[in-house]
Amino acid sequence: MSININLLSKICRTPGAPGFEQKVRELVIKEVEPYVDAIEVDNMGNVSAIKKGKSDKRVMIGAHMDEIGFIVTHIDDDGFLRFHTLGGFDPKTHTAQRVIVHGKKDLIGVMSSKPIHVMTPEERNKLAKNSDYFIDLGMKKDEVEKFVEIGTPVTRQRDLIEMGDCVNSKSLDNRLAVFVLIEMLKELKDTEVPYDIYGVFTVQEEVGLRGANTSAQNIQPDWGFGLDTTIAFDCPGAAKHEKITSLGKGTAIKIMDSRTICDYRMVAYMKQVAEKHKITWQPEILTAGGTDTAGIQQMTDGGSIAGAVSIPTRHLHQSVEMANKEDIRGSIDLLKACCIELDLYDWSFK
Repeated sequence: MSININLLSKICRTPGAPGFEQKVRELVIKEVEPYVDAIEVDNMGNVSAIKKGKSDKRVMIGAHMDEIGFIVTHIDDDGFLRFHTLGGFDPKTHTAQRVIVHGKKDLIGVMSSKPIHVMTPEERNKLAKNSDYFIDLGMKKDEVEKFVEIGTPVTRQRDLIEMGDCVNSKSLDNRLAVFVLIEMLKELKDTEVPYDIYGVFTVQEEVGLRGANTSAQNIQPDWGFGLDTTIAFDCPGAAKHEKITSLGKGTAIKIMDSRTICDYRMVAYMKQVAEKHKITWQPEILTAGGTDTAGIQQMTDGGSIAGAVSIPTRHLHQSVEMANKEDIRGSIDLLKACCIELDLYDWSFK
């Protein structure tokens, strides 16, 4: 089966910096509402799309809506913007990028810094810092201030394209997971499931798993799945042990990351389901970085039996993130099968 490129592109284009997810939230609700039994939005803005099961036990799936972005901290006398990052950035990736400043109207800006032509030899050899960069809107201060104020969010400007077997875009982290969860809920519309499924589109993951933490406290799931991208460092210069995952080798089953050691029962279950349905998969151990899986697992009374479906992605936290279309399709298939067959597995400790 293919994937809906038009929908994925639309999701990636829709802005949603941490704490400013309102537009992508509107899109999510519009897409999933016809396919689920209920929609709930909590005070933080997390969206729970609920499909009722045969039992009132609960399964939570967390896919964060936010993308890494920026927030305006200062407008200088010449109209240039200074900013603070919302999420983790490698500063050198700011160079020569276009951004969208989401003020009273959207304005295109460019990231810039001191030209190399006028740098000292010492400056050329220094690592770039976020504070080296500013946003140029091509406007004077009085014009800028008609539309922009301190606290205005900023996102990156880059469209999704298809490249060979892959898609390439900004914000595949984590709009891929938003897409996978939407598509899975659509495909489950007429399918009976054993337990209540809470497909939760969370906020503020990139600044500390904040939405997943509050959602898990509210839902109190018995089982949980994180749904996120993961590193595919299958590139020149990577040692075999550094790759984490590779594009085109299937969806990934998380074993651990820096915030979560997945429940060994869930890992075994997910492998069993993948093998049963002939879904290509690869193991994931991510020694740095965390996902909503941690909140789902830990912020429930007594904990939940949690694991994660991870989507291999190259060039993470850059504006040219890349994922394989078959890996994306496999992620939908694995998550769907895992939700349908939860009651067929022996979840006792052994």
